Amino acid sequence: MPPDDLHSAAAPARATAHGRGEDTRLRILRTALEVFAADGYEGASTRTLAQRAGVNLPAIQYYFGSKEGLYHAVIDQIAERMEARVAPVTAEIRAALAGGAASRAQVLSLLCRMLEEFVALVTDRAEPDWESRSLFFARAEIEAAEALHPLHQRVTRRIVEPCAALVGKLIDRPPEAEETLLKTIALIGQVTVFCNRKAHHVLGWQAAESRQVKAVQALISDHTRAIFADPPAKEG
Repeated sequence: MPPDDLHSAAAPARATAHGRGEDTRLRILRTALEVFAADGYEGASTRTLAQRAGVNLPAIQYYFGSKEGLYHAVIDQIAERMEARVAPVTAEIRAALAGGAASRAQVLSLLCRMLEEFVALVTDRAEPDWESRSLFFARAEIEAAEALHPLHQRVTRRIVEPCAALVGKLIDRPPEAEETLLKTIALIGQVTVFCNRKAHHVLGWQAAESRQVKAVQALISDHTRAIFADPPAKEG
């Protein structure tokens, strides 16, 4: 067989092997999210992770280097999903603010949209691996995992900073001003309270389904619009 034909024949085989490798990597990641969520970082053994994923122990080292590397990879995957979810509205915010001609109504609408996307991210059971992600974060916060620091930075960059830029525009203050950041954190905090299982228990929700998610989104938008509503004109 001529060399060119050998090269052509080898290409599909390499593509197939790469595809199988990526499938294995994703299966390990998905399993790791479930195991870390259930057992925490310290409680999760690489043997359990490998058995649950249907791979041998060296596979974890091959793809991720170590249990710590796998833990970081799980967090990276969560961050990438979050960034992909908010990317369209983030781009709109940047374009609107860069132009400098956005109206107050447009700025407020963009702020509500960003908060609504955040609501879906943290409450919507239809999101991939929602249950495991929710429990994973709860455990990681309790364990004060240093590995969460890069995720917090990415959340700040992709959600907090765009929201602060919009809030600053609405109150005529710089995005980095303390007053701006206080209002921004308070707005985001009204979303995160619905991550709490106690809130679901009080509401009688097993988990937030589509109707409940839309109800929370509408509530957050109503609150946000009320906070930044123009004061009534004074009579006489």
